[in-house]
Amino acid sequence: MTLAGKVVAITGASSGIGRATAKLLARSGAFVVLGARREDKLQELAAEITKDGGQATYRVTDVRRRTHVEALVATALERFGRLDVMINNAGIGPISRFDALKVDDWDAMIDVNLRGTLYGIAAALPVFALQNSGHVVNVVSTAGLKMVPTMGVYAATKNAVRTATEILRQEAGPNLRVTEVSPGMTGTNFASSITDASVRKATEDSLEQIAISPEAIARGILFAIEQPPEIDVGSIVIRPTAQG
Repeated sequence: MTLAGKVVAITGASSGIGRATAKLLARSGAFVVLGARREDKLQELAAEITKDGGQATYRVTDVRRRTHVEALVATALERFGRLDVMINNAGIGPISRFDALKVDDWDAMIDVNLRGTLYGIAAALPVFALQNSGHVVNVVSTAGLKMVPTMGVYAATKNAVRTATEILRQEAGPNLRVTEVSPGMTGTNFASSITDASVRKATEDSLEQIAISPEAIARGILFAIEQPPEIDVGSIVIRPTAQG
C-alpha cells in the first residue's frame, strides 16, 4: 500500500512522536498537516519536510481549545481538499503521587490528554462522514496497561482515551478505521512537564537507560495507516524490551 496523496493531520507535531511521525509519513507520500502550540517549531518542521521533497502545512493548535482543533482540520480541507487520517497525539505527563496534591497538573492532563483527543475526534468525524472514509489514530500509553505509583491521573486519562477509542471503533461502521497506539518509554521530552523534582529525576533516569526512539512509534503508526481500507488495526503496543 502507499500513502501517496493521503492527507494526515497530527496534533503535538512539533516534537517527539508527533515530529517523527510527520517526517515518516511525509517521506511515505502523505500530505501532513501539523498542529502544535509552538509556531517556530512547526515552521522548522514544515520547512524540513518540504526540503526533503514532502508536502506539509501547519496551524498553531492548542488542543485544549476546541476551535483550534477544528481550525486544524479546516486547514487540511483548505490546503488539500480532504482529510484521511486524524492522529490525536498531543499529550503531557506531569506525573506525581496523589498525596502531592498537584491538582493543577491533574487538570492539565485531563484537558490535554483526554479533552484534546475528544476534540480531535469531534473535528474529524463530520469530514469522514461526508467522505465515507477516514481513520482516527489515538496515541495512548503503556501506563494504562501496567499500573504504577505516580502514574494515577496520567494513566487514567490515557485509559479514558483507550475506552473511548474502542467504543468509537464499535460505532464506526465499515468505512471508518480506529486505532490506538500505546507507546512505552520513548525518548521524548515527556519528563519536561513533570513538576515534582524527585519524580522528574527518576523518570529522566529511566528514559536514559531504556527509552526507544520516537521513530519506533512512528513506524507502528505508519503500519496501521498503510493497511488496505478494509483492514483495521485496532491496537498496537510498542515498548522497549527492557521495560517491565
